[in-house]
Amino acid sequence: MKKCVCMIIVMAMLFALTGVAMADTGMYPVPETQGIVTSTAAHATGTVTETDSIVWLTGDDDLHIPPLGVGNITATMSYTENTLADQGYVEYTKAQSLDTAGMVGGTYNFNTQKLVDFIGLDTGRMLSDESILLDIADYGYINTSSLYICPFASAATVSSPGYCNIIEAGSAVDTVIASLSTTADERHVMESGDPAVAVDYRIRMTGFGDVPATGSATAYLNVHIQEARVYEGDKAEDVAYSETSTATGEITLFDKVISYQSGLRRY
Repeated sequence: MKKCVCMIIVMAMLFALTGVAMADTGMYPVPETQGIVTSTAAHATGTVTETDSIVWLTGDDDLHIPPLGVGNITATMSYTENTLADQGYVEYTKAQSLDTAGMVGGTYNFNTQKLVDFIGLDTGRMLSDESILLDIADYGYINTSSLYICPFASAATVSSPGYCNIIEAGSAVDTVIASLSTTADERHVMESGDPAVAVDYRIRMTGFGDVPATGSATAYLNVHIQEARVYEGDKAEDVAYSETSTATGEITLFDKVISYQSGLRRY
């Protein structure tokens, strides 16, 4: 009898890191903003490859090298994808955008969505890995009345405290037959701090009809949160979280959802 692995994993992590006016303030956009939009579509019997790499560094004034000084904020966002679909029938589509302008709620600085259908022939095989990371740190001492539209946001503290928060999410797939879809987005540059910093990631892998996917799929999340309560205060919170989910064999469904938000508490 054929072995069947059916895995459904839905994980929503909403880090409303609120405490006493703690968590990410986000960053203002630079005066001159840029946008990059790409789309890819490939239908082939043979080999299809996709390699993407994005590294975006942002500073409040310049790109600071630690240690940070008073009022300094620095952020690093990165995204990578490496897909090799070899010796098989491949349908690959992807839409991707990067916008350095200030975002509002429901919009993102970076967004990517891909869908890959692969049926290996003979020794055909598809390898695909993807990751998104946001590392943002603030020395503190930014006047909260200038950060938020909400008039009550500064009630918790006049000056924002320091923080250093890192989130990384991603996946890896090794398969001979599968229908794979992923989405990733993040927001850390905003006109005001009201929308909150956000990172989202999802992977979904299935077979075709009654035929399951065959191979392995892994998805992971790593988070390290360090927060103060008040300006010039000592570290008041330290959270380290990691999670890895894997399915191997004949996979009917592998589905993982990750959502991260971090913003100052409002009263």
